[in-house]
Amino acid sequence: MAHWKTHWKVLVNGQDMTISMRPFLIDITVTDKEGSASDTCALTLDDTGGQLALPSEGASLLVFLNGVLVFSGVVDTVRSSGSRGGGRLLRVSAKGFDSRGKIKQPMQIHQDDGTIGDFLKKLGSKVGLDVKVDPAFASIARTYLAADGESFLHVGQRLARELGATFKIRNTKAVFAKRGAEAGLPTVTGQAGAKQPGNVINWDIAPFAGRRSFTKAKVQYFDREAAEFKTEEVDIELDRGLPEAVNFVRSKAATKSQAKNIAEARKREAEREGGEGNVLLDLTPEAQAEAMFALKGARPGVDGTYRIVTVTHKADRNGGSTTALELKQPGGGAGKDSRKSKNAPGTPTGAQDTSGAAGADGAAGGGSGLNLDNVGSNPGDGPE
Repeated sequence: MAHWKTHWKVLVNGQDMTISMRPFLIDITVTDKEGSASDTCALTLDDTGGQLALPSEGASLLVFLNGVLVFSGVVDTVRSSGSRGGGRLLRVSAKGFDSRGKIKQPMQIHQDDGTIGDFLKKLGSKVGLDVKVDPAFASIARTYLAADGESFLHVGQRLARELGATFKIRNTKAVFAKRGAEAGLPTVTGQAGAKQPGNVINWDIAPFAGRRSFTKAKVQYFDREAAEFKTEEVDIELDRGLPEAVNFVRSKAATKSQAKNIAEARKREAEREGGEGNVLLDLTPEAQAEAMFALKGARPGVDGTYRIVTVTHKADRNGGSTTALELKQPGGGAGKDSRKSKNAPGTPTGAQDTSGAAGADGAAGGGSGLNLDNVGSNPGDGPE
């Protein structure tokens, strides 16, 4: 029988089940997301002969890896699988909150002349959740807020999209925090070394991306006193020398302050979507979504800081344990290679750049010399 190389501990309803589960547990997968979806945990167990007792629905579950709590939630589903010629497996899946109760129940409730913080806390009390709202959002005043056939989940996600917030529920607590703000989480460092291997197994990173990059955000709102539509505008500084591109939000805001909030949210979104990538590390249980990741030793222009949006811990009794990170929001020098003024892409450091030696006709330098401006201007270039 294979032996675990990773120290793990599992508590079910407060009872330590580690010793009882050790002969049967095959692997552990824990996913921590930034708020777009619930945290999840999956435990795969050897169920030969149906020997295991079926875990109870809604049981509390705590999972530790190398002494660090990586998951806290409740059992959501239990799935048995097997075949006539093979073995049997029992897969226990858990979520970060109990999805069976009122949290998904549509509500009919509204609030006049109040704040977003008060409204979310009011909704949370209806479904048994303690809601903590970031001060940046808690005092935002709205003349009217409503949950018209929406659940607490739907309202939280809708307001999070509008304001650029992270909305997350864990057990009986809900958090509505400013996205991209410092949350006091420990920074994770990844060392990619050629001479001396670090904790980075592999990486796949694009330190800049153009599709969702903008230089301005504009939102229309209706000015009641002037009886006309006006536009609120926010500049987006990405420090990348981008051509002008405006993110003109299609929906209209009710007031100038709401338009300002929405435009600021689009600014944070542009900063977050400025680059993306994935990194696989040796098991790093302290890594959390919304924390910062600092990459070193990969290459100039890729090394830098990134925001962690998803963390996936995997531990297997037949192999090692890893932590996969999904990254966004590059910074700290990511996307900037100071050597570009000396070397063309693909030219080794110190080598002479001869890419400009070719003439206009491309005869020199061995290049094809294709001039796109002239395509179609000569007879025979176009279709007959």
